[in-house]
Amino acid sequence: MKIFLAGIIQGSIAEERIHGQDYRTRLKRTLSNALPDAEVFCPIENHPNSLGYSFAKGRDVFMFLMAEAAEADVLLAFVPEASMGTAIEMWEAFNRGKLVITISPLKKNWTVKFLSHKVVATLEEFERFAESGGLAELVAEHYGSSLSKRKDSVGS
Repeated sequence: MKIFLAGIIQGSIAEERIHGQDYRTRLKRTLSNALPDAEVFCPIENHPNSLGYSFAKGRDVFMFLMAEAAEADVLLAFVPEASMGTAIEMWEAFNRGKLVITISPLKKNWTVKFLSHKVVATLEEFERFAESGGLAELVAEHYGSSLSKRKDSVGS
């Protein structure tokens, strides 16, 4: 199973800088404990200097990341405030029937509300949900046995 770790990077910052990314380490640890066999794809780890990319390279990476979000089995989005890139990633995953889980206080925001299968308000709430077995149950509920069958058929 592949999890795409979406989340705010630049957000609404006009300057060439990004939001703190410490949440990613915390979420990867939580995911590793709750779903130890999952592969987690983290865009910022794969492209840590993306703000300095040329226009062409930036566009190519953006399109690549949207495709990765669409292909992952689960998209976990951290959205403490509006994030256009994360919203597009959520749409790409949701539009392809993938499981979208969002950590955000913006429960009334239409993107969060209508593109998420599960919304929790805080990192702490997500950690409790995952540690209690809720995350594994939600994945199983969303995919049934089709996810494990697909994994088995890929390896055959």
